[in-house]
Amino acid sequence: MKRVALIDDHGLVRAGLRALVQDQPGYEVVAEGADGSEVHGILTQLKPDILLLDISMKHMSGLDALRQWRTEFPNVQFLILSMHTTPDYVLQALRLGASGYLLKDAAAQELELALRALSRNESYLSPGIAQTVIQSAVIEGGQREQPGAPSLTPRQIEILRLIVRGVSTRDIASGLGLSVKTVDAHRAQIMDRLKLRDVPSLVLYALRKGLVSTDD
Repeated sequence: MKRVALIDDHGLVRAGLRALVQDQPGYEVVAEGADGSEVHGILTQLKPDILLLDISMKHMSGLDALRQWRTEFPNVQFLILSMHTTPDYVLQALRLGASGYLLKDAAAQELELALRALSRNESYLSPGIAQTVIQSAVIEGGQREQPGAPSLTPRQIEILRLIVRGVSTRDIASGLGLSVKTVDAHRAQIMDRLKLRDVPSLVLYALRKGLVSTDD
């Protein structure tokens, strides 16, 4: 049974989320809060596996809470809830260590998909913002050492960066002088080595490991 905590400053929103979460087999809501300042106490005392965290709250925002306590609680999956679809909000949340970003106007089924993804230690981005994230990630210059990515070859890191940037497989092949089949093989090997299943997860990985930077 996965333990879930809800942090949102609107009581009706929390009630709706609680009902949706508890409708899913294998999940229970163990705590609720109305402000980011309550996050630390909930994480310390009730030890949820997944924390649904609103961005905009009166006293402490979800991003501030994420910034302060993500490192202290590495085993907790933080799922950001927001109406904001702009790259600034999404990318900031991902850089701070959020495991996922779910739009508040998403269909109820999306919450189920997000919970299942996080339960498998995967990432989740609402489809409405996934392309925004990909388009906003840019190639970082230089040939500095890539900490945290020892399992990838230099060629695979190069292809990963291009995938994250949103370059098509055919254009990657053309630009690197490879066949489409070879690029597809590299892509499959990258996902297999990193144990990731989709492009949004690759974006999250690349951002966190410093393989790409973003336009601020």
